[in-house]
Amino acid sequence: MFKANDALARRLLIPSSRSLGDVVSGTARRLLYAFSLLVLAFGAAAYAALEGMAEIHEALHSVRRQETAVRTTLSLATAVRDIYAHLAHTLILGNASHLPLYDGAHRRALALLDEVQAQADTPAEQAQVDTIRRTTAELDLLFREAFVPAVLRRDRDTAVREHARALELVGVIQESADTLASHYERAIGNFEEHASTVQHASFRWTLAILAAAALLAVGVGLYIGRSVARPVSLLEAGAARIAAGDLTTRIALDRPDEFGRLAQQFNRMTAALREHQERLVHSERLAGIGRLAAGVAHEINNPLGVILGYVRLLQRKAEGALADDLRIIEEETLRCRDIVEGLLDLSRPLQVPGETLALRELVEEVISRLRESIQLSDVSLTVEGDAQVAGHPQRLRQVVTNLVKNAVEAARPSGQVKVAIHAREGEVALSVSDTGSGLTPEAHERLFEPFFTTKPQGTGLGLAVSQAIAQAHGGHIQPRNLPGRGAEFTLHLPRSTP
Repeated sequence: MFKANDALARRLLIPSSRSLGDVVSGTARRLLYAFSLLVLAFGAAAYAALEGMAEIHEALHSVRRQETAVRTTLSLATAVRDIYAHLAHTLILGNASHLPLYDGAHRRALALLDEVQAQADTPAEQAQVDTIRRTTAELDLLFREAFVPAVLRRDRDTAVREHARALELVGVIQESADTLASHYERAIGNFEEHASTVQHASFRWTLAILAAAALLAVGVGLYIGRSVARPVSLLEAGAARIAAGDLTTRIALDRPDEFGRLAQQFNRMTAALREHQERLVHSERLAGIGRLAAGVAHEINNPLGVILGYVRLLQRKAEGALADDLRIIEEETLRCRDIVEGLLDLSRPLQVPGETLALRELVEEVISRLRESIQLSDVSLTVEGDAQVAGHPQRLRQVVTNLVKNAVEAARPSGQVKVAIHAREGEVALSVSDTGSGLTPEAHERLFEPFFTTKPQGTGLGLAVSQAIAQAHGGHIQPRNLPGRGAEFTLHLPRSTP
């Protein structure tokens, strides 16, 4: 019982050597991909919004720079007009009283001109600034070297002529300043239009991406529901059927993920439980047979012995038909004794001494004894291989005898029986194959049930006793039909340590 429980536990063990790739595979990987798509969708929406905001911020910054340039240019135009005003007052008053005021206006104009030049970015803007600077310098030179000396000399004609030239220069400066200011104002309009365009585009993109993300979230929800909720529901239903006692339950969940592996483990657990239950039923049946056999053996063995004794005594005196009748009585009495011995073999626990045996020698001994007791002359019987095992000599001889005898009977006259012994890693396999008709599905299913037999004169205990002996040695007997024709019974035994 403990061995069966250990085997069941080993079969239910879940492999522990799983790689990191296995851990993140299956459902976890699909969930990771699904949530990654959601994060990417919302990230794209956030990126579109931030990118639009960055462009709008840059446009607003440019607008502020252009507005500052406009104000500076207009201030420069005002300063130039102040210069002209002081020039006109000098002409009107006819003295140099406005020279300090002119100097102040001129310095302010130069300072503003430096600011305007620093704000000019394009070649066209620089050209206008150069024109203003050059004309301002020319105006200052005219004022200081021609106009003021003419006024102080009271040379009115020269002063009026230089005033007209100064007025033309002021006009050139005003025109350049107006052109530059108009240029900045157009740039402001362009930036405002660009900012508005970017704002609307960012709004549309963000709205579209958020709508797509919402649809993707719905899809991910449905996907998770299908990937997680449905397998969990199937597992729950399977667990409920098993809890109700249905050990034939099988969860049909063929998926390459954790749920698929869990369903496979679930199915293996159910199969192991069913097999364990069948073994328990089989063990209980054998125990019942054993208890019955013990009583039958005690009550019947002695009468059978008396019957055999009297039959053999009478056979010495009988002749003719009476002798034949006594022989039949002896055979049937021996058959009854064999049945009782078989029942006792099933019921008695077997102590395996661990004696080392040469299987080939054991097989050849069995074949030799069979040749003496049954007709083997028409059956070709060969033996291959050799190996050693630890076990009970008489019991293993009984198993080999049953297998070889069954094979000879199944092979029919002129058939072939082959005994092959192979030593493998951890076990020794002794295969007995024949060229008979093979096993029917019913026989394959019930071969090791006590009293099941396909022979007219069989007791149905030979293979059941053989399987019990093999299991007592830590092995088992495995039958199979051979391709084409015939059957093969393989006795698997643990390999003995030299």
